[in-house]
Amino acid sequence: MQITAAVIILVTVYALLHWGTSVAMRIVLGRFLLTIGKSEWLTALQQRRVQEHLSASIPLFITATGLGMIPVGQQTLEVIARLVLAVSLFFLFRGISALLLTAQDVYESKKQDQTRSIKGYLQLIRIAFWCIAFIILVSVLTNKSPLLMISGLGALSAVLLLVFKDTLLSLVASAQMSTNDMLRIGDWIEMPQAGADGYVIDIALHTVKVQNWDKTVTTIPTYKLFSESYRNWRQMFESGGRRIKRSLRIDARTVRFLRDDEIQALRRFSLLKDYLEQKETLLKQANYDETGGTKDPVNCRRLTNLGTFRAYANEYIKNKEGVHPDMTMMVRMMEPTAEGIPMEVYCFSSDTAWVNYEALQGDIFDHLIAILPEMGLRLYQAPAGADLAGAFHPQNVAKTDLAPIDARA
Repeated sequence: MQITAAVIILVTVYALLHWGTSVAMRIVLGRFLLTIGKSEWLTALQQRRVQEHLSASIPLFITATGLGMIPVGQQTLEVIARLVLAVSLFFLFRGISALLLTAQDVYESKKQDQTRSIKGYLQLIRIAFWCIAFIILVSVLTNKSPLLMISGLGALSAVLLLVFKDTLLSLVASAQMSTNDMLRIGDWIEMPQAGADGYVIDIALHTVKVQNWDKTVTTIPTYKLFSESYRNWRQMFESGGRRIKRSLRIDARTVRFLRDDEIQALRRFSLLKDYLEQKETLLKQANYDETGGTKDPVNCRRLTNLGTFRAYANEYIKNKEGVHPDMTMMVRMMEPTAEGIPMEVYCFSSDTAWVNYEALQGDIFDHLIAILPEMGLRLYQAPAGADLAGAFHPQNVAKTDLAPIDARA
């Protein structure tokens, strides 16, 4: 009966102390944080249940002082005291660990700090903290000095290095990436060997999570991002320009010299006016110097429809709204291939947003493709079924030869 009564009294005292400590911490801590304007800390503390863990630890310390009233043997009393102390320390350690997670939550909630992750460092601190906590708890339960356990770990160092190999590699990688600013939350990265192509949504000690464009998530070991290559598109967004690099393949059979009447017809294009005037003056002078004034076309330099189209495309992208004026822009002819003559447009969009970038790129090439017939040019296109069928029925084939420029003027 005496043992039962003593246990009931201690449990009642613990319950009252736990309730009182919990209420006191909630009121005092809540008012303090609200007073200094740290309401986000109060919310995070409640979500991580820091107050609950700490309010369970403190009453156990106090209750342990009353264990002597239980009428049991000294040896049994010591075992009970060690158990109570170990449980109390466990709740204290859980509270400290939850406090570290609270700091992480508050840090990540601030917009200006979202690009830099401290999750990996806090995970490392928590791992080291729980290793120390485990040693302390075992030493309390066994009534042995923690130094004895620490000295015994030396013999297990090889095993520990093997067990924590990934942790050590990830620690070095995290430190290097943070120091060199190699990766941030929100960066768009491409890592084909890992199947990752999207935005970084989480950087932890052991893993980095990437949300791909199809909304799947790829998890990559942190040390791989340090030891293997990947493409980071952050600089593209920061520079304010996104590259447009696409080619039109011109049918080589449609490339020819322009006649005088065709040149005159092209003067109605405002983008070609200055080009044609400069070229006309330059060619007249060059032809006079080289041929002595002869008018034989074979010996004269003349304008081509392909060169005129290239000049038109150059002027078009220079005057196109949305093309970055301070970055490289050009239209160049690439090496001819069996699929035609590639005419590459190279410039940068001033808007790096994907949708706006694609809209601008589409506008540019819609216009250039539509203007090709005006220059007497045609895109190369592999024969389709209708083309092959028409080869056997010429009378059903629509006329595909381009009309001369002056006929459409």
